[in-house]
Amino acid sequence: MNVAAIPPVSPQALAGLKVIELGQLIAGPFAGKTLADFGAEVIKIEPPAADGTTGGDPLRQWRMLHNGTSVWWQVQSRNKHSVVLDLRTDEGRATVRRLIDEADVLIENFKPGTLEKWGMGYEVLSRSNPGLIMLRVSGYGQTGPYRDRPGFAVVAEAMGGMRYLNGEPGRPPVRAGVSLGDTLAALHGVIGVLLALQARHASVSRDAPKGLGQVVDVALYESVFNCMESLLPEYSAFGAVRQPAGSALPGIAPSNAYPCADGMVVIGGNGDSIFKRLMIAIGRDDLATDPQLAGNPGRVLRVAEIDAAIGAWTSVRQVAQVLDVLNAASVPVGRIYTAADIAADPHYQAREMLLSVSTPDGLTVQVPGIVPKLSRTPGAITRRAPELGEDTDAVLSRIQP
Repeated sequence: MNVAAIPPVSPQALAGLKVIELGQLIAGPFAGKTLADFGAEVIKIEPPAADGTTGGDPLRQWRMLHNGTSVWWQVQSRNKHSVVLDLRTDEGRATVRRLIDEADVLIENFKPGTLEKWGMGYEVLSRSNPGLIMLRVSGYGQTGPYRDRPGFAVVAEAMGGMRYLNGEPGRPPVRAGVSLGDTLAALHGVIGVLLALQARHASVSRDAPKGLGQVVDVALYESVFNCMESLLPEYSAFGAVRQPAGSALPGIAPSNAYPCADGMVVIGGNGDSIFKRLMIAIGRDDLATDPQLAGNPGRVLRVAEIDAAIGAWTSVRQVAQVLDVLNAASVPVGRIYTAADIAADPHYQAREMLLSVSTPDGLTVQVPGIVPKLSRTPGAITRRAPELGEDTDAVLSRIQP
């Protein structure tokens, strides 16, 4: 579906919300992208070319490029406006201050203290705009003994407990292949902004006609840690340090990846009734009716036996056959998708998760669709990602000198 020139079919949830994005690369801009998808006007401030650099957000130059610009840029900066300002100069900071005075939300993911050094800390900005919500994304947060350390997702995933669990037992940890720490922080940041907007609405008064804003402090490592499920409670209660387990999910059985004659599948048979259906489907009625395996605790004790039974059945069948049999039995099962599998999948297409946009020079690029799906005020892609400084004149002409 090509969406380059298709307007939203109804008002968007965040229409009228003004956002200034000072962040670069992934975490802050992903939060901005999510707000923009639902109608917020996001003005991205980018640095000019200097010292041999091409200028702009470094993500413009990351990974695979088309005519000098990353195709990833079409995802991360869709629906945004690009304004070039040099925040290292008094003039640039004064201009962005005027933009912030008219904004609802400011997103920044600089090292803590950077905005304060520029005279743009929250205490200063909120004097002229008390309704301002400032989303601050950093490696370790705005407080604490590590606040001044540089923080990237790779380190946050390690400190948050995720990296230690990723990989096979006895082997070095592996990364997921994408910057999960950044994305998790961005999503927590969006949640924080929406909470702060609700609180601002509730604080409207004669003295604060717009309501009162606040700071949303998001740390990458905390965003990862918040998703670590039973990691800390099990250590606190039992002294158990959870270990890497490859594709299995320790303590929950059966849930694993299994070999097929032409590939692999993942199977989640860990519900009690699902387990019975799975065992019957693979011809192991003896395990389906075994009273020791009726509940998860008993299955965990015999997980190696269960995995061996499932693997023996899948290994002599094609992936398609395994999918057909287990889907018919209402057992959660799936192939392990590559990008090519995603692009060809009819469910992705039916859910409008494969959208197409055009670059300024006419290249058609597929990008992920809008998440989540809202029934009355859905998100939309209304603009392609901007060229560097494309909107500088138009945006700055609207503010008072």
